[in-house]
Amino acid sequence: MATAPTIHLNNGVQIPQLGFGVYQIPPEQTVEAVRSALEVGYRHIDTAEMYGNEKEVGQAVRESGIDRSEVFVTSKLNNGFHRRDDALRAFDRTLADLGFDQLDLFLIHWPLPTIDVDYVETWKAMEEIYAGGRCRAIGVSNFNPHHLRRLFAETEVRPAVNQIEVHPYLANDEVRAFDADHEIVTEAWSPIAQGKVLDDPAVTTIAETLGKTPAQVVLRWHVQRGDVVFPKSVTRERVEQNFALFDFELDAGQMATITGLDRGERTGPDPDTFDYVPS
Repeated sequence: MATAPTIHLNNGVQIPQLGFGVYQIPPEQTVEAVRSALEVGYRHIDTAEMYGNEKEVGQAVRESGIDRSEVFVTSKLNNGFHRRDDALRAFDRTLADLGFDQLDLFLIHWPLPTIDVDYVETWKAMEEIYAGGRCRAIGVSNFNPHHLRRLFAETEVRPAVNQIEVHPYLANDEVRAFDADHEIVTEAWSPIAQGKVLDDPAVTTIAETLGKTPAQVVLRWHVQRGDVVFPKSVTRERVEQNFALFDFELDAGQMATITGLDRGERTGPDPDTFDYVPS
């Protein structure tokens, strides 16, 4: 069975570069989807409190027969729990729902700069969680450089990860470069732009040349750029295809062609204005 390469976080923890995402997978389908991903070879599962399927992720990991230490699991703080005490309780619930004694990575899901709770307060709560030893690493999601600079100036622990929207139509290289300069690993969500890039002639031409699917080509582009990526599918064939990225490479011209598709087009919200808090 193939294995995904790992990347060292800034605290020495190793994270598998290819993971399996469970965003928008209904709870009733999550156990089977995660179990299938683990059978294929994935050892990194990305969930979140707001996805509503943490319990099912934990169940699938336990039922897989794979030692818990071999599966890297990430979750994220719900937008409604940014105050210190709320964040600490939310993390406790995440661990309880997953059924784990320790989480591998916990992220602030969004900075929410327009709400009445400062994300610096939230990050200080994350530092407490990390200091308590029940989470191996902490990070952020959807943070721009100016958000990160405030954390550097006002807190102690540098985020290990920044999970941001990245795909060929939104290369997001300014944020990626800032992350790299500050020893923060970039994770790419919406890696195929919700499927929008798969019909792009530049992508399909490369796929035909290599005898690969358009999704494999785009995911390989992510891997070669050095980001952590976690495609999502509930179809076993696609789950297998999305993992089969390590028996081919894109050459420099193909990489440049895909990177050149960048047009600054988001599929999700702008982190500087997004303020959704679940009721």
